[in-house]
Amino acid sequence: MELLFIALGGAILGLLARYLLPDRDRHGVVLIPAIGVAVSAVLWLALTWAGWPWDGGWIWVVTLVVTAVAVVAADILIGRSRKAHDDQRLTELLSGKVPVA
Repeated sequence: MELLFIALGGAILGLLARYLLPDRDRHGVVLIPAIGVAVSAVLWLALTWAGWPWDGGWIWVVTLVVTAVAVVAADILIGRSRKAHDDQRLTELLSGKVPVA
């Protein structure tokens, strides 16, 4: 049951990152929340297997903080990367050097 709650927390953090950070038009609606769910679930399982008690407070804090950092980093990196690629492709298309497929 705790895994479900932590996955929900990851999804919420992903949604917050998606709508509070710039360049949200550069990736899909579900990408960043899905990254949040995946990071939080995998980290929760890893910490549980490492012997951290699931009813302790630190496992919750560490999982949610690392998830928040991961979704913010993913959102920023994906947005910048796709923006640079889009700008490069637009320049190529406008110069006439690349045929439109």
